[in-house]
Amino acid sequence: MIESGKDKKRGGAAAPAKAFDPNGAIGRKLKSFYDVIETEPVPDRLLDLLEKLDEAERRAKSCP
Repeated sequence: MIESGKDKKRGGAAAPAKAFDPNGAIGRKLKSFYDVIETEPVPDRLLDLLEKLDEAERRAKSCP
């Protein structure tokens, strides 16, 4: 593997990852995206699928 000059100076060790700052610019932007998604309604197609799965579970539990 080819190492960059900086890696050779540190003995080949990778730099430690910085901790994610949830209050930083990236954290604020991600939160705004998730807030928008969170308020969107669940699609009818997904609700139908979940109902079918619930029905299948109920039938499976009622059979010995």
